[in-house]
Amino acid sequence: MTEKEKMMKGDAYDSRDPELLKMYHRARKLLQAYNSLDSELLEERERLLTELLLHKASGVWIEAPFFCDYGANISIGENTFVNTNCMFIDNNKITIGKNGLIAPFVQIYTATHPLRASERIIEDGNSTRYLTNTKPVVIGDNAWIGGNSIIFPGVTIGNNVTIGAGSVVTKDIPDNVLAYGNPCKVIRSL
Repeated sequence: MTEKEKMMKGDAYDSRDPELLKMYHRARKLLQAYNSLDSELLEERERLLTELLLHKASGVWIEAPFFCDYGANISIGENTFVNTNCMFIDNNKITIGKNGLIAPFVQIYTATHPLRASERIIEDGNSTRYLTNTKPVVIGDNAWIGGNSIIFPGVTIGNNVTIGAGSVVTKDIPDNVLAYGNPCKVIRSL
């Protein structure tokens, strides 16, 4: 099994694998071009996003600067708006539904590491590496994720959900609710 296959399966993998580094450098080049592009060059913005992301439906708008690891694991549904300074760590799939609002500085993480340093850090001769595992993140249709929120690996956020600003979403959130806090919890139905 390749390191990329291990990564997508959620098994421990080596993030310094040549295939993954090639994907990483490709994304960096596309992000640099995207983030420095004049905002009026709409056709070029669309081309760069289409090349970067696994899937970008019509009407998707991503404000610059935008950051991700690979881009190739991100799918975004139609008419979703991603505001400025968002960071999507897409070491596994990140799927965002249609009509979403992703506020500034939202962070979506799919990568995780063993908690104990002795299990996380691998010393191999003169070099050191660390173990990484991944879990996908899913955000449903019509969701609004408030600014400065953090979404942990493996979380699913349902349809028609509003996540309050500054939330740390560590567990799944069902459909049709308002949720916020650290840790994020359901406050009421919508």
